[in-house]
Amino acid sequence: MTSNNNTDFLPLHGTDYVEFYVGNAKQAAHFYKTAFGFQSLAYSGPETGNKEKASYVIRQNKLTFILSTPLRPNNEIADHILKHGDGVKFLSLKVDDATDAWHQTTKRGAKSYKEPETLIDEFGEVVISGIHTYGETVHLFIERKNYNGVFMPGFVEWKSAYNPKETGLLYVDHCVGNVGWNQMNVWVKFYEEVMGFKNILSFDDKDISTEYSALMSKVMSNGNGYVKFPINEPAEGKKKSQVEEYLDFYNGEGVQHVAIATNNIIETVSILKERGVEFLNIPESYYKTVLDRVGKIDEDLQPLQDLGILIDRDDEGYLLQIFSKPLQDRPTLFFEIIQRKGAKSFGKGNFKALFEALEREQSLRGNL
Repeated sequence: MTSNNNTDFLPLHGTDYVEFYVGNAKQAAHFYKTAFGFQSLAYSGPETGNKEKASYVIRQNKLTFILSTPLRPNNEIADHILKHGDGVKFLSLKVDDATDAWHQTTKRGAKSYKEPETLIDEFGEVVISGIHTYGETVHLFIERKNYNGVFMPGFVEWKSAYNPKETGLLYVDHCVGNVGWNQMNVWVKFYEEVMGFKNILSFDDKDISTEYSALMSKVMSNGNGYVKFPINEPAEGKKKSQVEEYLDFYNGEGVQHVAIATNNIIETVSILKERGVEFLNIPESYYKTVLDRVGKIDEDLQPLQDLGILIDRDDEGYLLQIFSKPLQDRPTLFFEIIQRKGAKSFGKGNFKALFEALEREQSLRGNL
């Protein structure tokens, strides 16, 4: 999956940060610190000269989130929250040259969100540019090689007396987008042509279906494999699929889930559950046959079953994964926690069990 960056017109070094537009950033930051073990990093708001919004930056290892809230109505952020509820606005990508990244993508057909802009303070400079992707989601290109401040110009260090223990979350493994009917291939083409990604895996409605609902998905990856964006679209089923439910409640296309890596999923999920994070329930029957399907694993099965962790294998190893319930009242954004033991895939063998778990939740909400 590696490629020579010399031939890659858009070299990416992973996710710089994920920014959420939320109704109350102060409270959301407290939730993510308490439940997920993020640490306070930086702040921007009225006290730093920003009269439009307040932003709290939290970090755990290489995982950085920004939670931003509008200070007044009738602006882009307030309108976004009114329409979508809390959700992901920016999937920001690390680049060596944000100006070149913008030129390379816009000349290939990307719609510009932000022309290259240099932000400067006493700690150096950060260059930012950006392009639109599905729905109202935006990719920002972040160039920070000439910056040694806490986060970026416009932010000050946020020191807090309240710093709960980390939970072992490491970095963004992948981010999944839900798009509308017959839009998956449109966005696959966008990532191929505009960003130079490759379609590394495809799943159709025969792979991802239950008695009631189905979806189709294609996984897009950049050259070095550091950035992966699976894209889902609904498929015809007897009842409404989880993707349709998302599109209804989010009022359009957007980020369905952020998958976060850990090196010890049993420990991470145990702590998250203790802190009140809720996960999908997986029936006991799944664990009766799972080892027949995936073969020998290093972990004892019982703790995985107790926590509801799913297991899958590909040609290169296996993976352990679990999915949270939605993180807000609208059944939209959720998190996946994933531990890869060699596997490069996305848990195809778990789709049926996962779908059935999602359908049970949908049914309780009256949305199936």
